[in-house]
Amino acid sequence: MSHDRARVRSVVFLATGVLALPALAGCSSHDEAGRPVAGQDVAPAARDMVADGGTMNWAVDELPETFNSFQADADEATARVAGAVLPSLFRLDAQGRAQPNADFLESAEVVEREPQQVVLYKLNQQAVWSDGREIGADDFAAQWRALSGRDSAYWTARNAGYDRIAKVERGANNLEVRVTFAKPYADWRSLFSPLYPKQIMGTPDSFNDGARRKLKVTAGPFALSGTDRKVGDVTLERNARWWGSPAKLDKIVLRKVGRAERAEALAKGRVDLAAIDAAEAGRISRAAADKGGEGPLAHGPGAAITPARALRSWAIAHGSDEEAADAEIEARAKTRKAVKRYATEQEGLRGYVVRKSLEPAYTQLALNGSEGPLADDRVRRAVARALDRGELAKTVLKPLGLPAEPVGSHLALAGQQAYADNSGALGEQDTAEARALLADAGWTPGALLKGKKEEGEKEKGEEREKEEKTAGGESDAKDEKAAKDEKTEKSKDSGEDSTDGGDGDSNDDGTYIVGEEDSKPGDYGTTVLAPAPAAAYQRAVLNRQADALGLPREADKEKKKEPADHAKQHSRDQAKGGAPGAYAPKGTAAPKGSGAEGAAAAGPLAKDGKPLTLRFVLPSGDGSEPLRAVADRISRMLQKIGVRTETAKVADESYFKDHIASGQYDLALYSWPASAFPATDARPIFAKPVPAADGSLNVEQNYTRVGTDHIDQLFDQAVGELDEETSRSLVKKADARIWAEAGSIPLYQRPQLLAARPNLANAGAFGFQAPHYEDIGFLKPGAKPSGGPSAK
Repeated sequence: MSHDRARVRSVVFLATGVLALPALAGCSSHDEAGRPVAGQDVAPAARDMVADGGTMNWAVDELPETFNSFQADADEATARVAGAVLPSLFRLDAQGRAQPNADFLESAEVVEREPQQVVLYKLNQQAVWSDGREIGADDFAAQWRALSGRDSAYWTARNAGYDRIAKVERGANNLEVRVTFAKPYADWRSLFSPLYPKQIMGTPDSFNDGARRKLKVTAGPFALSGTDRKVGDVTLERNARWWGSPAKLDKIVLRKVGRAERAEALAKGRVDLAAIDAAEAGRISRAAADKGGEGPLAHGPGAAITPARALRSWAIAHGSDEEAADAEIEARAKTRKAVKRYATEQEGLRGYVVRKSLEPAYTQLALNGSEGPLADDRVRRAVARALDRGELAKTVLKPLGLPAEPVGSHLALAGQQAYADNSGALGEQDTAEARALLADAGWTPGALLKGKKEEGEKEKGEEREKEEKTAGGESDAKDEKAAKDEKTEKSKDSGEDSTDGGDGDSNDDGTYIVGEEDSKPGDYGTTVLAPAPAAAYQRAVLNRQADALGLPREADKEKKKEPADHAKQHSRDQAKGGAPGAYAPKGTAAPKGSGAEGAAAAGPLAKDGKPLTLRFVLPSGDGSEPLRAVADRISRMLQKIGVRTETAKVADESYFKDHIASGQYDLALYSWPASAFPATDARPIFAKPVPAADGSLNVEQNYTRVGTDHIDQLFDQAVGELDEETSRSLVKKADARIWAEAGSIPLYQRPQLLAARPNLANAGAFGFQAPHYEDIGFLKPGAKPSGGPSAK
């Protein structure tokens, strides 16, 4: 696992947040992967244009708890340190593809396939550890033994790939390393990056504790100098033993600056490079626009105060009501203080520019398929087909001036070798088809009205029976009422949000339910019934579309009759007045009320008297506004097909652990980072949940709880296939199947925004590419970057 991947599957992002490459090689017109949607924005400059010396202060959210990338609490700061001070045999280029690192490798290739796979590494003859020892086979062997999973004394986070190795041995000399695999491993390039010295990997004690707070032996352009946890700094200094191009900077300081303190830290000049959110990027842009202006700022605290409001405030402050006057005077003083502080910060922010690109991660809509309505794959597909993913991407990316294209794969991003847009396996946005799927699953507008009518008739019948009952009968009725009251009280005590199906009698706790107040009482429209074979037809077409991508058919999910037979039966049912099934044949007219306008008129859907309401869980923190804006648009899209959403905002610190990981949600938004090795890294995310020995469900990292045996088999085949084209083809087939299951819907690539000093070169919004730490530095006086953001 490379240092870029060390945290890849241990951290899930909440979506809030080098030298120039004139052309992105390898992207022919026939390359399915295409080019990255957005290029880098790093102020590229040749090394001779960058000054020698200086210190760059780089903001991090937290100081690393460990410097061991293979421990469970390794984080982004851990990866940043490892990338600067340890060997990476392969590192990612601007397209997110693993490339050999010539500073450490002369070559690395598969030299034998039968009877076992053998990879031969030839190391750079100059490569040495900071203690002067050659980097060699002993280091490879120690890391393999530590991460193989065979010794439980090593507290490793994961052993993927290392568990497939049979032995590690010297080649012709200590600079040649032969790695023999017990089972073929397609992602062998992911191994030994970063590579730790044998002093750390050699024993469980040194692995578990030796690299948590220090790294005595390193091998990179920088070395770990020290950590000051009171101040909140980790200092990296230029490595005197580095054999490659010497680092331009004397020092890189990783400085702890919380997200809430970023603007203040930038304004005071405490950092030179910092990840920021859209609001902070806007402030930097406005600060540049305000340069040279006179008078008060037209934005920030107090900017919205109109002359009329100012006059009214003055009148209250000088009025006869002393209590009101005192409160107003205090409020005016706070506003003046806030305006002054904001103006001072804006002055400081003029010393920065915004570097922007797209992060190598995508935001998805997760649908919990473990229980409730979303356990039915037809409902999941209906939700997916109601979404206009292009509009959702524009909501987040267009205001930032970034290209807004929806992501077409769960397993790679545009530009990466495994990328292909497989969203066609599910189908494009289509409100009518989404409603047809819901109708086929039994969710219809009239069901709620029918349930209420039956309940009303039952209550009337009970009233008549009460009149005829004796005293004993009245007692029984009282007991039944008491039981109902007790049940109601228990429901209240549970603390769970609840809805009443839209009759207006529910307890309003402030939770907004989309669609609840949008239809008139009793306005349920007409009942839409679906033909019986619609589900079978839907499955047949999904598999037929998957087949077009080269997927084998699943025996346990296929019907023997041909899709044409389903179409004929489907047409006969339509003639009887039924709704069209999912993926109705072209030219088939949709029933009345199946479009967006019809859905609004028909009202919310229901089944067995219960409304179709999905609980949408979102983080409530200040940095989550873009996420909530996306959720709001999704809710409105679902409202058009008769699906209501109940929004629950929870604390950021509990959002993932207590809701996503534990399955306490119906809909949620969170992000996964992209990987250059999806056959290895993505499998735990989409693996079919299996029962554990204690009776619980082992979901690994598949928090949607949606998976199939066939998807698992495709991953297993891909990771063991040594022909690279065939392996990537299997990954793409797995992705098509994941789309068809509709457990997660990729929406857009996350924006990557950084504040940087204008003269900071070869650093900023890196996109896919791993930083080349030795090239980062400050431009010489008069020098300018060689270009803007790299072209798409």
